Amino acid sequence: MKVPVLRTVVKRFVDLPLNEVDLLLDSPIHEHRMTGLLILVAQFKRASKPASRDDAARTRLAEAYLRALGRGRVNNWDLVDCSAPTLLGEYRFDLSRDVFTELAQSDILWERRVAMVGTLGLIMRGDASTTLELAALPLNDKQPLMHKAVGWMLREVGKRIDRNLLLAFLDQHTAQMPRTALSYATEHLRPEQRAAYRAAR
Repeated sequence: MKVPVLRTVVKRFVDLPLNEVDLLLDSPIHEHRMTGLLILVAQFKRASKPASRDDAARTRLAEAYLRALGRGRVNNWDLVDCSAPTLLGEYRFDLSRDVFTELAQSDILWERRVAMVGTLGLIMRGDASTTLELAALPLNDKQPLMHKAVGWMLREVGKRIDRNLLLAFLDQHTAQMPRTALSYATEHLRPEQRAAYRAAR
């Protein structure tokens, strides 16, 4: 089932109680888990509206997400990418970010990807600090999905915040970066810049 179809379903069931969302998240069917995560995201965004902000609800939803992650229910790249920027990144913007480091050091691929992709929620609000801190951790990670995540988040830092931050990171770390991470990170640079970084690898 395509994501646009799932989003239509989410609109109908956006008020689903958390205990029933958990049933979706614990389903062996991928589309059920995706729907559950999209419902959590929709409920979180509704609870985050300035006119009706509900911090208690935001916390409940973010904690439910981490519990699902801990149960191994957020276990594919698309499940991570549709949920982590909101339910980890947006939620943690004004709070302790220790959980990012804890997840980034996990032995479980999906927890590491949640940490990295979750920083997109911070990037969207103009903060690259956690992204740059975490991006240096998995340079020796053997998983291609982490190489892609690191490169993607670095590219977003350069695109949305400050290209000089991206360039400074690349100047320091290019020699240790996996080829895929470097390719993603330099995608929006000038051809001659991309070539120079590839040559420095």
